[in-house]
Amino acid sequence: MSPREKKLLLMFAAAGFVILNFLGYTFLQNVKQQVTKDRAEAETALRNADNFRNSSNEVRDEMEWLEEHEPTPKEDQDVQTTLQQFAEREAKAAGLTIKNQKPLPTDSTGKFYRRAKIQLVLTGTEESLYGWFDHINAPDQLRIATQIRLSPNTDDTKIDCTVTVEQWFVPPQT
Repeated sequence: MSPREKKLLLMFAAAGFVILNFLGYTFLQNVKQQVTKDRAEAETALRNADNFRNSSNEVRDEMEWLEEHEPTPKEDQDVQTTLQQFAEREAKAAGLTIKNQKPLPTDSTGKFYRRAKIQLVLTGTEESLYGWFDHINAPDQLRIATQIRLSPNTDDTKIDCTVTVEQWFVPPQT
C-alpha cells in the first residue's frame, strides 16, 4: 500500500472515529434526557402517592364518621315535612315568631345524597335566634342552616331573620 493510501485510510479512520463519537455523544445525551425525565416522573408519582396516603388517613376518619351517622333512606317529602316540623317546633320553643315558611325544591348533591330545604322568616331576640341556630345546626344529623340574613326589626329589641335550613338524606333505592 502506498503512503498516500495509508494517509487516506488513516483520515477515513479518524473521520469515522469523530463521526462515531458525535453519534455516540448524541445517543448518550438522549438517553440521559430520557433517564432524567423518567426520574422526574417517578419522583412526581412518589409525591402523589405520599399525598394520597396522607389524605386518605384524613378522609378515612371522615368516612368512618359518615358510616356511623349514615341516615336511613327516606322519601323527599317525608324528610322535608319532618325538617319543617322540627324547625317550626324549635322556633316556637326558642320564643321566635315565624312570619313565613317556604319549602324549597330538593337538590341532588352527588350520586348518593339529596338535600331537603326550607326557608323561614323569623322574628325574635338575638339570644333566641342564636339558641335556635344552635339546635338547628346538627352535623351528626346532617342538618344545618346554610343561608342566614339578619336585619333590624322596627322594634329595637328584635331582629328579623331569613334562614334556609337544609337536611341531607339518602333517597330510597328504586
